[in-house]
Amino acid sequence: MSATIQAEIESKLAEREPEVEVLLAELQGDTVELFIDHPEGVTLELCERVTHALPELLEKYGLTVSSPGPERPLSKPEHFRRFIGRRARVRTRDEHDGRRSFTGELVGASETEVTVAAGTGIVAIPYDAISRSNLVES
Repeated sequence: MSATIQAEIESKLAEREPEVEVLLAELQGDTVELFIDHPEGVTLELCERVTHALPELLEKYGLTVSSPGPERPLSKPEHFRRFIGRRARVRTRDEHDGRRSFTGELVGASETEVTVAAGTGIVAIPYDAISRSNLVES
């Protein structure tokens, strides 16, 4: 469901606020939590503009719009590629190599998987197995 909502939001903002990058849209109960970025940074005014640019969404859900912060969510291959060399936490839907959470340096990001140098070694995780990922402070 979140992927559908994210695609819908990305499509509408591409027309209405093309400079805004949708990092993550998650449905939490009856509220959509939307994390955005902008080349000039995220301001309160930009969050308000994005909220008003999505009236169809507001008819169905509550909406919170915010900046990514230091623990920025990673949800697309290009997000992972942009932060290769940084530390991230990658959580999987099901067990992967006997675990569901991997924290370590991002060392690779193809079109199909991300590679993390975690404490237990280097692990490749397919994007479709990931439930949530974000940068972590060192």
